Amino acid sequence: MPSESPLHIAIVGAGPAGFYAAAHLLASETPVQVDMFDRLPTPFGLVRAGVAPDHPKIKSVVRVFEKTARKDGFRFLGGVELGRDVHRSELRARYHAVLYSIGAATDRRLGIPGEGLPGSEAATAFVGWYNGHPDHPDREFDLDVERAVVIGNGNVALDCARMLALGAEELQASDTAEHALDVLAGSAVREIVVAGRRGPAQASFTNPELLELGELELAGVDVDPADLELDEASQAWLDSDAADGTARRNVEILRGYAARPPSGKPRTIALRFCLSPVEIRGEGRVEEIVLERNRLERADDGRIVARATGQRETLACGLVLRSIGYLAVAIPEVPFDARRGIVPNVAGRVVDGEQHLTGEYVAGWIRRGPTGVIGTNKKCGQEAAASLLEDGAAGLLAAPTEAGDIAEVLAERGVEPVGWEGWRRIDEHETERGALAGRPRVKLARYEELDEIARGTAVR
Repeated sequence: MPSESPLHIAIVGAGPAGFYAAAHLLASETPVQVDMFDRLPTPFGLVRAGVAPDHPKIKSVVRVFEKTARKDGFRFLGGVELGRDVHRSELRARYHAVLYSIGAATDRRLGIPGEGLPGSEAATAFVGWYNGHPDHPDREFDLDVERAVVIGNGNVALDCARMLALGAEELQASDTAEHALDVLAGSAVREIVVAGRRGPAQASFTNPELLELGELELAGVDVDPADLELDEASQAWLDSDAADGTARRNVEILRGYAARPPSGKPRTIALRFCLSPVEIRGEGRVEEIVLERNRLERADDGRIVARATGQRETLACGLVLRSIGYLAVAIPEVPFDARRGIVPNVAGRVVDGEQHLTGEYVAGWIRRGPTGVIGTNKKCGQEAAASLLEDGAAGLLAAPTEAGDIAEVLAERGVEPVGWEGWRRIDEHETERGALAGRPRVKLARYEELDEIARGTAVR
């Protein structure tokens, strides 16, 4: 029999994993009340601030999350940062359980000479800039260069390349941040080189992302047929049952690009493989990058790994974007595996060594690392929520030791969270601005603006 006294659950992080977990909790027979916290005044995490502006269909998943937010027992507390405005011990004292779904907020570094030169940037910052993330509106990206190099072979690398290749009309039809719109539209970039350290069979692109490069108005795709002559280990893997359909299809798509005649378009996206950056050079800013050729070998554990050959080439360029993976940061006072960049867990239960920390759970990238697409978070969030409910049914969750609403604690510190109604005001304001400009929305990209609109204090 379900208990009549509801479980009070705190979810820290309002991205896809957090929403999928909340939906599973609120749909259970157990009475549940969910408070969802996020350091931003806006929900949806990377759906809002990470998905490329020209991918509106992917962003439509927010309709599912909005249904969850309208359910009884759900409350959104935006603009509240764990470790700054509220602490783990305070959440643990006021909730039966806490579920962390904060994602991966920073990026991995290349660790090579010259990486700190102006013009050498993290893809995470570039993505945040063109998506209107309020941490990045004042970033400057000099696109008055002929060649840009993107290091990485994943979807984020392709997003960056594509955004650099879009024309003014394609950008205007998107929700690209206003401060980035004119900069991107006026870009002098004519070639975008996307370089990965392993081969085409190991690239982690999804098929739709790779295919759409061939549909850009102003850019053609260049692939060297020699790069598609797979090494023995890669071909054997691709022919085996261990390979997935995505990898096989990626190689087919790349072979199709290699067979195309020159497009004659003013821009080119060159996809190159088995190259690792070893140095970035320039006097005062990026002027060139040194890349080393790799060969692929099968390691003793069966993995196909890249080994440096010593053969190097130098490419003139004015912009380098590293896109070699997002990186999670430790949550204050919560166990963290710095090598893997995750909170250690078993089925979403946070563990310290072999001991489960009662009432603490984790989902999303902070649980499994920055892998998968948005839909991957559904199973991840649901599994963590199911573990939580299972523990609750077994009587393993401790009752809160402090009475009172967490909002009272925040109020004492002068923190006034942005609620769901505040987010709706932001959403309506942005879509109204978009309608006037003939665009899907015009985002507010500064904390002050977001706060004013959310609270209805903006001067019109």
